[in-house]
Amino acid sequence: MPTNGQQPSPRSIPVLERLPRPLYARAESLGAGSWTPRHQHDWVQFSYAISGVLGVYTAEGSYFAPPQWGVWIPAGVEHEVVTSMQAEMRSLYVRREEAGWAPGQCRVLEVTPLARELIKQFCLMPVDYPEGDSPEARLAGVLLDQLQALPEVAFSLPLPQHPRLLELCNELLANPEQGQTLGQWAQRLNTSEKTLMRLFQRETGLSFRGWRQRMRLLSSLTALEAGQSVTEAALGCGYDSTSAYIAAFKGLFGSTPGELRL
Repeated sequence: MPTNGQQPSPRSIPVLERLPRPLYARAESLGAGSWTPRHQHDWVQFSYAISGVLGVYTAEGSYFAPPQWGVWIPAGVEHEVVTSMQAEMRSLYVRREEAGWAPGQCRVLEVTPLARELIKQFCLMPVDYPEGDSPEARLAGVLLDQLQALPEVAFSLPLPQHPRLLELCNELLANPEQGQTLGQWAQRLNTSEKTLMRLFQRETGLSFRGWRQRMRLLSSLTALEAGQSVTEAALGCGYDSTSAYIAAFKGLFGSTPGELRL
């Protein structure tokens, strides 16, 4: 979840005036609690988790990448990257003109086996690889084509702009296990349940129940990656039933918690 000011010193951000090639790679081993200050680039960033869970936070929402998924961050979007545990990250920087086909918002993408191998090979190349009709430039071109074809997944958590609703969401993010109902939140915010329900849908595109379920499932990823049992992860994010947690998890991620950790 977002940084709270009590984490270790921020990690450095590469100082680049421009990318030396259309595609640039960066490999990092990140310690627990690693984070960057909010920043932006004049190029696209695709951050891919080999191990650990990446969290990317923007003004519009939060995006989570468990192992073998990655977060696409458009050029010019302010963001911070957080890992609550150790992680292996591979980042690709893409010149704006090479990614004109991409939507203008952050997305979480599934890294296919072919893209995974291409990223692995590309990260071994020098940053100033030969251009023109060289094997290295052709590999970079194939990798760019593969990035364009990666399927999007629903691992994002939209945040509202409404101040009172954002306050509610931040409290839920900090305490995913708490079980206050929409009616109780409406009473606390001095509004009706129906009004709050409409506001939540308009601001996030999700119902309160749908948003909280997604938030809880996403918050459980770090516990699973840290080696906690499925039952511990379920209870820690607010589920009373392990079977209900597994069913909801599979509905969002397309696999069970055990399968995702393999």
